Amino acid sequence: MDRLWAMQVFVRVTECGSFSRAAASLNLANATVTACVRNLERHLGATLINRNTRFLCLTDAGEQFLLESKQILQAVERAEVNIQAAVGELRGTLRMEVPIAIGQTLICPALSLFAARYPGLSVSVTLTNSTHNMIENAIDVAIRMRHVEEADLVARPIYEGHYVVCGRPDLVGRLPEHPELLDPRLCLGLVQEGGRGPLEWQLRRGGEEHVVVRPDGPLHFNSSSALIGAALRGSGLVHVLDAYIGAHVASGELTVAYPDWTTATKPFYAVTPKTRVMSTKIRALIDFLLETLDPHRRPQAWQTIRVGAAAG
Repeated sequence: MDRLWAMQVFVRVTECGSFSRAAASLNLANATVTACVRNLERHLGATLINRNTRFLCLTDAGEQFLLESKQILQAVERAEVNIQAAVGELRGTLRMEVPIAIGQTLICPALSLFAARYPGLSVSVTLTNSTHNMIENAIDVAIRMRHVEEADLVARPIYEGHYVVCGRPDLVGRLPEHPELLDPRLCLGLVQEGGRGPLEWQLRRGGEEHVVVRPDGPLHFNSSSALIGAALRGSGLVHVLDAYIGAHVASGELTVAYPDWTTATKPFYAVTPKTRVMSTKIRALIDFLLETLDPHRRPQAWQTIRVGAAAG
């Protein structure tokens, strides 16, 4: 029996809380994972996990073995990455989960440089606006917005986007000088899943002026990309993150309206499981993102944040 591999399987079962979910995350058959843990218990002469059809519960021996297994696996990983660092090359695979819009505009274009810098690493990126359990899906790094709900994750803020009001230059040129006079029927809204209507636009200037715009235009989407496409076709104004429209503004296709007004911000976090936070491969990727993304847009740079349940 490969005891090191058996430890890895045992730890993954405890992290996932299920033999079947652990098997899926490891790309193994359920029977293989079950047999691995049973062989480990037989080798140790102790029951590690009490299980029934509904839940798993570690025995006292299991709690002790889990603690020591994690320490051993972390020591092994440190030894491996220290050798790789000594020979000047990181190797292996990294799996990322990234929201579609920021992935297409910021993260994915930058990863070509990361791949050139670390040719021994292979990065597999999934673009999705749905968040998945990182441990069950063997995700090393995820880019998340606003907050992180899982208590077993560590998040580092890497970028802060600012919302802007923008549209075709001919449309922006006809707008009233004060956003309070803005016709809501010109405004296309962003709809969140489960929401009953488009999100409000909040604009502030100085300490006193505050304008709320409730979009009432002909089109609303749950996708920033779709909103930007509609704005490019002249369907109306949109309120999106500046990172998403930088190239369109630079080309003159879109113009920012009311640039002297302050709008809301949205932080982005690089998130990794606590058990992987010391991985050299993951640190290399996160450090690259911090280096590559605009450093002036980094909230609380270099601060590692442990996050529990999100506030409502």
